[in-house]
Amino acid sequence: MATAHTIHITPDNTGLWGIQQTESAAKKASELLQQDLERHHVYFNDDGYHNHISHHILSLYGTGASAEHMKKGYDDNTSYQRPAKKGHKNVVEELKDWETAKGRVGKGETLINQSNVLANPEACRRYYPDFLAFFQKEIDRLGWQKVLQEYMFKGDEKSEDMLIRMLAGFLHPIIQLMYGVEWKQPAIVAMALAQAAVHHDNLRKFLLASEEAAKSKPTPMPSILSLLEEVKSNEKLATSAKVPAINKIRDGVFAGAWDEIVELASRVKVQPEELEERTAEMIHTAIYEGASAAFYPGKIPKFDFFLMHHINICPIFLIINSQDWIPIESKVRLLEWKIRMDLVQYAARRCPPLSLDKIASYIPKDKTLGSAEAQLPRVHALSDDGHAIKLFRAVSLAPDVCRKYEDRDWIRIKGDNMWRRVSHLVVDAVESPGQRWVRDAGDPAAWEDVPNRPDADGVEDKLKQVHL
Repeated sequence: MATAHTIHITPDNTGLWGIQQTESAAKKASELLQQDLERHHVYFNDDGYHNHISHHILSLYGTGASAEHMKKGYDDNTSYQRPAKKGHKNVVEELKDWETAKGRVGKGETLINQSNVLANPEACRRYYPDFLAFFQKEIDRLGWQKVLQEYMFKGDEKSEDMLIRMLAGFLHPIIQLMYGVEWKQPAIVAMALAQAAVHHDNLRKFLLASEEAAKSKPTPMPSILSLLEEVKSNEKLATSAKVPAINKIRDGVFAGAWDEIVELASRVKVQPEELEERTAEMIHTAIYEGASAAFYPGKIPKFDFFLMHHINICPIFLIINSQDWIPIESKVRLLEWKIRMDLVQYAARRCPPLSLDKIASYIPKDKTLGSAEAQLPRVHALSDDGHAIKLFRAVSLAPDVCRKYEDRDWIRIKGDNMWRRVSHLVVDAVESPGQRWVRDAGDPAAWEDVPNRPDADGVEDKLKQVHL
């Protein structure tokens, strides 16, 4: 039985992919996930880089990987993990009082000063084990669904604070939560809440300001794709990330185009009755954006590291929408926040061109457009830290979600062959030589070290026209 302290996966519990797994695979997944829970910290270095092992194992398991493939994925990524730390004396008890806990939240992430220098490396070790133990006890007491209601969806100061932190760290806390809720694992839910608690809340001002401004905006909202196009056409927004800083969102978009991004984001206004379609639109547009950005003239395709995370998180919105214990208002609000962050991230990555031609013209390595299932052996065999299999899984779940909306104006990727082309693009890109991802796909400098690609049936000419 799965508890807040024990991970237990069964052969029929495979997440959204909905396959049947083997007993040996289920046993191995449970074993590896338990080891990760007990042995590793949430961050694997002083720069606040995240431990992805639980995402990796469950994405492999949920797409039918063998016990051997999961063990390889685990072994490939354990050597650099930070060992789990012991908690501080009496802190777990203190966290029961929110007024006291407020002094602890956000004290687990790397502290970067204005010169982009690590100010206090020890900071990213603080309080995660205490929050983990606290949320495990809360789940023991209330159950994981009621704990999420209390700490994410209640609407008070405490849940508001935690919900904002869930989107920090390039969405990693809510990515962790996705696997806990999808697989109904209380221990992974506790890990996600603890991870959120030790992240910063520097998205607070933007999320709340754009939400407040949206109250006076008319409905229906424009398509998400049209909003992305407005980001690119707004010179101040489109150039805001041209700054010599590590944090392109804080020091680029927010610092250089605050009024512009808040105004644009305030036009995101989802109505409860359109939740299902807007969810499909968000998923489709995130994938369309990421796939378009994977192309650059003369270079082999590579997905943008940051845009990739905005695709990888997409399945949680299908999961959350299916939970009858989560209020519809909370589902709508979280979707709006995700769409607004998609706009911010697009600006932060220097607005890479969006074009269906780039995707439609792509010739896969396999030449023939095999199904997602046919490509799984390649993905399962990959040496990966979890990002690639998460991306492949998210993309492969999208066609069934979007198929019923193929007559909508916002749809660009339609038909099985186009979706298969995108999934082939993912596998080809992560298998290809050179760095696995580019960072800031709209910046020509990001592509300098990416290997050149040969011309293929005029694709290069089309790409050059798009980038002009």
